[in-house]
Amino acid sequence: MASLTIRDFDEGLKAKLRVRAAEHGRSMEAEVREILASALTKPASGPGMGSRIRQRFDGVDEQSFEFPRSAEQARAAELFE
Repeated sequence: MASLTIRDFDEGLKAKLRVRAAEHGRSMEAEVREILASALTKPASGPGMGSRIRQRFDGVDEQSFEFPRSAEQARAAELFE
């Protein structure tokens, strides 16, 4: 198992954590493990970023976009050894 150290942890949050752990009958360490496990294992809510982008631009006609022409001719990359 890994170990985690949290520096500069706010004293007010630490006090709230202590109370929450006591309410659940756990140590502060066990409470932190439960909080992290709960936060990191629940499925993401709502659509992902890709789906939101697709929804945002759904129905946009890509033929109507004019892409700017580059003033420079494309050239091969220079690779140095």
